[in-house]
Amino acid sequence: MSLDSLFTATGILRNDLKVGVVSTVTAQSIKVNLAHAGDVSGSYYAGQRYGRGEVGELVLIEGQQNISLGRLVEVRLPDRDRLELSQDFQGTQNIDAIGYVQLLGSINIEHLRVQAGISSYPRLGDRVFSAPVELLSALPELMNNGVTLEHKTTVTLQLGHVSGEKGSQISVTPEKLFGRHCAILGSTGGGKSWSTAKVIEECAKYDGSKVIVIDATSEYRSLDESWTEHFHVGDPLQKNGSSTEIRIPPTDFVESDFIAMFDPAGKVQGPKLKEAIKSLRLAKLAPNLFPNGFVEKVGQSKQLYRQALNTRDNSKLVDDPAQPFDIGNLIRQIVQECCWDNNDAWGNANNDLGFCSSLLTRIQAITHAPSLKTVFQSSDELTTLTASLEEFFNGDKKVYRLCLSDVSYEFYAREVLANVIGRKLLKLAREERYREMPLLTIVDEAHNFLGKRVGSEDHSTKLDAFEMIAKEGRKYGLNICLTTQRPRDITEGVLSQMGTLLVHRLTNDRDREVVERACGEIDRSSASFLPNLKQGEVAVIGVDFPIPMTIQIDKPT
Repeated sequence: MSLDSLFTATGILRNDLKVGVVSTVTAQSIKVNLAHAGDVSGSYYAGQRYGRGEVGELVLIEGQQNISLGRLVEVRLPDRDRLELSQDFQGTQNIDAIGYVQLLGSINIEHLRVQAGISSYPRLGDRVFSAPVELLSALPELMNNGVTLEHKTTVTLQLGHVSGEKGSQISVTPEKLFGRHCAILGSTGGGKSWSTAKVIEECAKYDGSKVIVIDATSEYRSLDESWTEHFHVGDPLQKNGSSTEIRIPPTDFVESDFIAMFDPAGKVQGPKLKEAIKSLRLAKLAPNLFPNGFVEKVGQSKQLYRQALNTRDNSKLVDDPAQPFDIGNLIRQIVQECCWDNNDAWGNANNDLGFCSSLLTRIQAITHAPSLKTVFQSSDELTTLTASLEEFFNGDKKVYRLCLSDVSYEFYAREVLANVIGRKLLKLAREERYREMPLLTIVDEAHNFLGKRVGSEDHSTKLDAFEMIAKEGRKYGLNICLTTQRPRDITEGVLSQMGTLLVHRLTNDRDREVVERACGEIDRSSASFLPNLKQGEVAVIGVDFPIPMTIQIDKPT
């Protein structure tokens, strides 16, 4: 239905939808004397049902300067009239019921623009009406623009309909939903995957859209192959038939990733590991001086080492965390590092090798672990992560799904690999690859990846790639959508960067508190509805949604 229809003779304040009159006004709420609370059912108007006094209903309060928008949060009888209700009560309009309405925002009478905050408070005796379905459907657009005659964008995402109102479709523009990043939150069984799949399908309707899905559990393997490219690492138990295996080579890692996985212990292993990595970088930069691929130190002169180090740019590159090296020689190089230093030469092996024996064993185990075979044991014939991303950006497919279900949590493998992927995307964003075609990255089960600090206390590493995307990716055209059932495990610094929250049923009070603190637009009255949302029902909260809305997400195909 066109927004212009709201300016018809019936307007948005319709006598047939009158709920009652204002009897008390406070700073945050009003009391309403309800006229129809005793009805055995709601009312039907223009084919739609209206509660006219039911908890959760959005209502309009007429005013001289503007219209106030509120939500009915409580209905009760005065204590003196409570005894009038009995088991034989058949419904009557004579019950003197009181409704408590939480004030949400104001509607400009001239162009119906909706904004948070109360411009002018209602007065005693002002009438209260149920909000018509047309207005509820138009709320996302009215919150920003109001009714205008300007040309509207044709790119809209049809997420669902107003809860309880079939036919009242809700359309949201990608800019509002993802422009300041998005998070889909909810307890197990609340409908997160349902909503995520619907969002992906809606994005895939438009040419030029690019979405990357980091699928932690192979849940989205049934996404339509006509617009989805499926990739996986390792050998997942459940995979799409057309999925392509890719490898993430060690050259995509930085020094901190290896330190996190190899987890050096004590005061000896950490420095030896870092020095070995530095030596291997130098060996790769000067292969003519170190033909064996590593720097031999035990009992050797430092002449070649210094010659290679003094070569132009090498002195800087060996300290670059992203500079690649041959990890296959890491154990050999650590052995070479465990020797005496005699000024112009290295001496014989010392006792440090004994201290590093457990580190050598751990490196051997990790580089041959099944959970990391995609990094250390995969065939060179497999497509790399970088090459597959490049092909996706230049191709016609709209969704790139990467399945990580075969990667276990052993040696922090899954967390580190996800961080490597996030850092790769951020690197491409900083090179301005997404300026012309913005990219949306959906991170499933984000609580497993974000805000993690892995490794021992002496050499711990923070996996912050997606946190950096949340903080700076937007200016490069890289947007992120997180899905999680444990909001309390996502740092508040990351959640506070999410401009839009799609909140499903949250039964844990700690999760609700995190959402309340992260989003200033929701208060305890709004949060009290979260444990009671139905499956697939979501509260939309955010910067571009100053009035929290409840939407029933349509079933994805």
